[in-house]
Amino acid sequence: MRGDGDGWAFSDTGVRFWGRHGAAGLLLRAPRPDGARTVLLQHRAWWSHQGGTWALPGGARDSHETAEEAAIREAQEEAGLPADRIVVRAAVVTASASGTSWTYTTVVADAEELLPVVPNGESTELRWVDEHDVAALPLHPGFAASWELLRGY
Repeated sequence: MRGDGDGWAFSDTGVRFWGRHGAAGLLLRAPRPDGARTVLLQHRAWWSHQGGTWALPGGARDSHETAEEAAIREAQEEAGLPADRIVVRAAVVTASASGTSWTYTTVVADAEELLPVVPNGESTELRWVDEHDVAALPLHPGFAASWELLRGY
């Protein structure tokens, strides 16, 4: 289902950003049985913007949504994650577009255990990745730029 946020926003320099009202993604952490910290990553479908890279489940914010609501909705749509198993800890603006109100907000959250995931057509794969291995993947440029900051949350 398309929302009123689906579409491109343009900075004052002409650079385009997905999400007419901004965008949000979910950085969901969960422990492996051995206690190692993992994050859920999405291998973006080739047809999508920055396809073939790894990033967080996320997408455009609708006009009536908070960043937290948008990130959780997108995670439900793209990964089948149940909202009642996600505990939000922080919301961090990790990107903005000059000359506009557009922002990308990363919502940092925890799950008590590795949750089963079901990818939709926007993903070629969803994977729980050890935090120490994230930077070795071909990351979406926006996620790559914010990963070290986000690790601290």
